[in-house]
Amino acid sequence: MAGVKRSRRSCLRYGWQGLGAMAIAAGWPSVARAVGRSRSRPTGLIADPLPLLLRPRALKRGDTIALVAPAGPVTVADLKEGREWLQRQGFQVVLGRHIFNRDGYLAGRDRDRAADLNAAFANPEVAGIICARGGWGCARLLPFLDWDLARSNPKILLGFSDITTLLLAYWVRSGLVTFHGPVIASSWNAFSTQAWQRVLVAGQAALLLNPPNMAHRTIHSGRVRGPLVVANLSVLTAAIGSRYLPDWDGVILAIEEVEEGIYRVDRLLSQLKLAGILDRLAGFIFAQCTRCEGSTTDDESLSLERAIDDWIRPLKIPSWQGMAIGHIPDKLTLPVGAIVEIDADYGSIRLLEPAVVVAAQP
Repeated sequence: MAGVKRSRRSCLRYGWQGLGAMAIAAGWPSVARAVGRSRSRPTGLIADPLPLLLRPRALKRGDTIALVAPAGPVTVADLKEGREWLQRQGFQVVLGRHIFNRDGYLAGRDRDRAADLNAAFANPEVAGIICARGGWGCARLLPFLDWDLARSNPKILLGFSDITTLLLAYWVRSGLVTFHGPVIASSWNAFSTQAWQRVLVAGQAALLLNPPNMAHRTIHSGRVRGPLVVANLSVLTAAIGSRYLPDWDGVILAIEEVEEGIYRVDRLLSQLKLAGILDRLAGFIFAQCTRCEGSTTDDESLSLERAIDDWIRPLKIPSWQGMAIGHIPDKLTLPVGAIVEIDADYGSIRLLEPAVVVAAQP
């Protein structure tokens, strides 16, 4: 189809033989038997089957949602707006046992924070897990998390910023589709609420767009399909060399950052390049750089646009700058690991199938 990229590396990655090898290498022996598995063939752009993924069940009124604090410390006031919003939507809310603990800049000891996550996955009454806030600390939990438990009990896991460590790790180690979206301490405004409900409650194969007042800038035109990875740039680069990042061939990468100087953003992008990640991507989105230093009027700084373009434009893959995720009030909810189609000219992300399993109506 004209204007659509179909790379040899994408075909190799998603062929049946490659898919089987990926599942074995990732240690997913139960993926093929799990609920929400996907073997459907998307029509149009590619003929290869989607990878086997664990899709959690969609949320419905009356479900129980667990709130946990795997990163920075929180107070009762931090949870108030989000907790009340969930209750108005008809959800029951339970708190992690250690959610109000504090250990310096962490929400308690590593083993206690990990225990709350493991307990939420183990609890059959919990349908979804929402993280309280970001900050720092999720990487410290990875040795204590039970990947088999999550694989056997797939459920929604939601958050952003430092929480992207968990989103990527649960996808890579358990095969679980996770969700980049609001934390409980976020602003639950109309845009974020509608986006959250379309993806996690209605289970739509939705076309996801910025709010009308948010522009995007095309870096390189085109459309492409691939698995979506959404992450904070600093968090992502800190995980390079670990067991918790995916095979990057054919991936669509969306990143965001906050309170970093432009030269630091430049340095982080260079690290992705030198690690061989950028050259393997099928598509790229630089979503937001909130409160980042430097501007075109600063003689000692490159512009953010220049820093991004220097690394991304030579890749000649569909790419753009400006998407409603990250440290901003209006947030989309995006599935990490799901296959999507992006359009760099339109600035859109289309889910090729629901990211959650919607129960059949009686």
